[in-house]
Amino acid sequence: MAGAAAVLFAGAFHPALAADGNASISLDDQATAQSNFARDRNVSVTARPRPDYQAAGIRTGSFLLFPKLTTTVESNDNIFAQKSTTTSDTVWHVQPDVTLSSDWNRHALSLFARGSLNRYSKHDSENTDDYSLGANGRIDVARDSAINGGVSYGRYTEPRTSPDSATGANEATRYDLTSGNISAFKEFNRLKLTGRFGADKYNYDDVASKTGKIDQDYRDRVESAISGRADYAVSPDTALFIEVIGNRRDYRLDKPAVSLTRDSEGVNVFGGANFELSALLRGEIGLGYMKQDYKDSTVKDVDGFGARAQVEWFPSELTTVTVVGSRSIKDSAALKVASYIANTASIRVDHELLRNVLLSANIGTGKDEYQGSTREDKVTSAGLRGTYLVNRNVGLTAGYAYEKRTTSGLVADRGAAYEVNKVSAGLTLQF
Repeated sequence: MAGAAAVLFAGAFHPALAADGNASISLDDQATAQSNFARDRNVSVTARPRPDYQAAGIRTGSFLLFPKLTTTVESNDNIFAQKSTTTSDTVWHVQPDVTLSSDWNRHALSLFARGSLNRYSKHDSENTDDYSLGANGRIDVARDSAINGGVSYGRYTEPRTSPDSATGANEATRYDLTSGNISAFKEFNRLKLTGRFGADKYNYDDVASKTGKIDQDYRDRVESAISGRADYAVSPDTALFIEVIGNRRDYRLDKPAVSLTRDSEGVNVFGGANFELSALLRGEIGLGYMKQDYKDSTVKDVDGFGARAQVEWFPSELTTVTVVGSRSIKDSAALKVASYIANTASIRVDHELLRNVLLSANIGTGKDEYQGSTREDKVTSAGLRGTYLVNRNVGLTAGYAYEKRTTSGLVADRGAAYEVNKVSAGLTLQF
């Protein structure tokens, strides 16, 4: 399976099971070498194929089965993400992962099942079992067009560090996520058209507290989005695009069952460029306008400048520097606040010390501006990770992660502040 070693590098260290319900085969993967939209002069360190270290898989007819098991031990100095009274513990993560992928010349189908069993040495109230399963597929209509789709279901745990984590809860919040998406693209020489529809259904469990149960039903919702995009290649290296994304967020509970109705409709309009400047720089930058209108007249509508960007710089074949940033409108779980504007930026450096020794460092920052409130949260994160690929079946990882959140505003508006340090070591077996 191409890129299996890269998957090991990118995923083995992370103990949390990602809630990526809308994950699907990337549209960019469909660009061919003759396409005006191919951006393949270079390959990032994490995506580079390593034939001697990638899993061979187990052939089952026209499919390949890829089983993987990752075990990680983590030392966490603030498991409840508290500001003053911190509690440390050792956490064990066991992550089984099975993927069944087609080996066809045309079209593609992939089925997956993943789990994350998390056990705390001293605080078993934090123990969780997460899992997800789903399928992704692609129908190749022609050389320059394809239809992609995916469905998934997962049972997840919201991290204690989440800004939406319930205050005063004795346990982390659990939720179910059901997702589906379909997309298609078509190239007309210099013009590429893309369309996509996706929907996510969230269902949250109530959580226990010292005084009883904390109701989380007000967070249950269905989020859907439909988008259309047009790219025009001004050269084989650069394409200008415009994209319109409409969304709808439908919550299960309305007034008077809750203090405010959170239903809303929104639109994002982005314009920008997708580019690859020689073999040194590639990426996409989009700037535009975002707006979210709320059904509840007591909730102020939000609009303003929106942005997203991802740029990769290749100072050498052995080093990749990735810069990512965004500005978007997010729903808030605060009882009296419906939304916040999330501003994020990060930089990551991946380096191939040896063919089978990979190093990574990252730093990020974020600011969440809560609308209709004085609350403002700032987040700083940083991390280091090393991966040693022993052979195609065994990999070792070790790393350090840091995160700090500060919150300001009126005392009644403030969220939870914390500082967390994590040191981890992991072993991955794959076949």
